Amino acid sequence: MEKIVFVGAGSMAEAVIAGICKQGTVKPANVFVMNRADEARLQLLQKTYGISIVSPDKKELQTADLVVLATKPKDVHTAMEQISPSLNKHAVILSVLAGVSIATIESGLGMHSIARSMPNTSAAIGKSATGVSWNSSIKSDEKLDVLTLLGSIGIVAEVDEEDLHAVTALSGSGPAYIYYLAEALETAAIRAGIEQPIARDLIIQTIEGAACMLRQTQDEPALLRENVTSPGGTTEAGLQALTSAGFHEAVFSCIEQAEKRSRELGSHKVKNSTSSS
Repeated sequence: MEKIVFVGAGSMAEAVIAGICKQGTVKPANVFVMNRADEARLQLLQKTYGISIVSPDKKELQTADLVVLATKPKDVHTAMEQISPSLNKHAVILSVLAGVSIATIESGLGMHSIARSMPNTSAAIGKSATGVSWNSSIKSDEKLDVLTLLGSIGIVAEVDEEDLHAVTALSGSGPAYIYYLAEALETAAIRAGIEQPIARDLIIQTIEGAACMLRQTQDEPALLRENVTSPGGTTEAGLQALTSAGFHEAVFSCIEQAEKRSRELGSHKVKNSTSSS
């Protein structure tokens, strides 16, 4: 894919742009970005990554090989209305929008080859965990191109579209949960008397080390946990506190509510597309 146009310039768009430019997947000169009104944001992305801004007449859409829908979910219908008249009929559409179904995109843009994906913001450093599903129009070579692009910013799992709600809840939103945990650990460490810079370094290394252990040993998380937990020791005391506070139930609820919200967004978009047609 030689020319990519991003429709939307928020954090997810920037994460993907940063990832593909840093990894050399696409030359910055072949990446274009547009949004609804924030010119200052577009200028910042252009200056930071060496990409280009879509011209007012949207002529870049006429020759785009790939169009990435990266608006806020609530703005997707307005965005599709804006780009549809100028859109190359052979362009592949890649959505990175939470909850917005393939059917909704087909309703707004017609029968293009469509990939619906859910990366996360770690795409910016080539560490995204992305789920992707396809519509029936996508060809094998187009699928390979999308997988190559998404693979350049992390790992990719092909899933049924229905499962993207759970993927969104787990890995799409997942970095925020880890950052929230890091916030809590840092606050607790400072309360215990550890200086903030030291606490931050220890927490980062602890999270990174645990993740590497999971990947490199291939052991079950429960086994790795048990290996750290000596009877009557400090780890056991800490885990007992987490259990008493309902740690597992809180995590279950977190994923459940995020998945529910993804489904609500999808349902809302389908209703909107039906009422506007």
